[in-house]
Formats: sequence, structure tokens, C-alpha cells
Amino acid sequence: MSEREDPPPRVRVTSSRRDAPTRSTPRPLTRDLDEQSTLGEVYMSGLMAAQLRLALQVLAFGAVGLGGLPLLFLLVPATRALTFGGIPLAWLVLALVVYPVALVVARYYVRASERVEAQFSREVGRR
Repeated sequence: MSEREDPPPRVRVTSSRRDAPTRSTPRPLTRDLDEQSTLGEVYMSGLMAAQLRLALQVLAFGAVGLGGLPLLFLLVPATRALTFGGIPLAWLVLALVVYPVALVVARYYVRASERVEAQFSREVGRR
């Protein structure tokens, strides 16, 4: 039987070229998005979830606001008989309140959506 020989000592090999190019920049996230990798899908699903959450909030506000008006007129009989200058209150509310509120909600939705997309762009650009 032969005796086991000790392995040779480890030697650290280094290059004399210190200016050799190295990969100092990580892989850009936009490449993951373009290639539809798992990481890119996670980021895209996060963006889509944020957009969906915003859309559902606006939709819920509109449903409660517009759905609440008929309920108000149904549950409070005095509002059905109330008129201003011969025009029923329900028509005045529909003409003077609903459309301006819808415009404000639409403006809020556009700004919030742009904010979500800008945050996503900053996050993608950061990596």
C-alpha cells in the first residue's frame, strides 16, 4: 500500500494586467423586461397590480357615489320633492355635481397612474 501524499500547497494566481476590463455594471433590468425573464415578470406583475388597485379604487368611488344618489333619493323622501326654480333636486345634482366630480376623479386617476408609472421607471432605471 502506498502512503497518501500531501496535496501541493495552494497558489494564488493573479494577473499582471490591472487594467483588464471587468464586468462592473450589473445586468440592466430593462433587459429582463425585454426578455420576459422571471425577474421581469415579477416587476411587470407589480406594475399591473398597482394599476389594477388604482382602477378598482376609482371604480369603487364612482359606484358608491353614483349608486348612492338613487339610494339617497329613495331613502330620504324630502329630497324627491325638493325643487329649486322649478327644477327637481335630482336633476340639479346630476347636472351640476356629477360631471365636475367625474372630471376631478378622472384627473386624479391620470395623475396617480402617471405617478405609479414614474415610480416603476425610476425603479427600473435604478438597477
